[in-house]
Amino acid sequence: MRQQKMRQYLTTILLIFATVVSAQQIDYNTKKSFIAEGYDVTEYFNNKAVKGESKYTATHDDVKYKFASQQNLNKFKSNPDKYVPQYGGYCAYAVAVNSEKVDINPKTFEIRDGKLYLFYNSWGINTLDKWNDEGADKLKVKADTNWQNIKAKK
Repeated sequence: MRQQKMRQYLTTILLIFATVVSAQQIDYNTKKSFIAEGYDVTEYFNNKAVKGESKYTATHDDVKYKFASQQNLNKFKSNPDKYVPQYGGYCAYAVAVNSEKVDINPKTFEIRDGKLYLFYNSWGINTLDKWNDEGADKLKVKADTNWQNIKAKK
């Protein structure tokens, strides 16, 4: 009887652990300890790349965000999922083409269909330009599929 209760207890613990591990399904790019390297994700929707301030921060899905103002912080808090970058904040082009998680340049972004996409842009390689030149809609479909596979490997 005692062994049976112990097995039930251990089974319950393992199920809880598996649920917690699977709940964190997105692997976020938190270079510099913040999503989008500390840039204000709400400002991207105003077509601006603006650094956030340390005094305006929030945490969503165990990831830290910075904002340029209290107003932007409040905007984020009212609908955080709207502002979460696609593909965990990794380069959308790299996810689409190479099925890889690559860092981004927070000043290189696109809002497409109400979603935020970030891109690598350094050493003469601007993946936002490549994204558009090679057909953003087609690459988005590939990136969506590849991101599911990347998350499954985690």
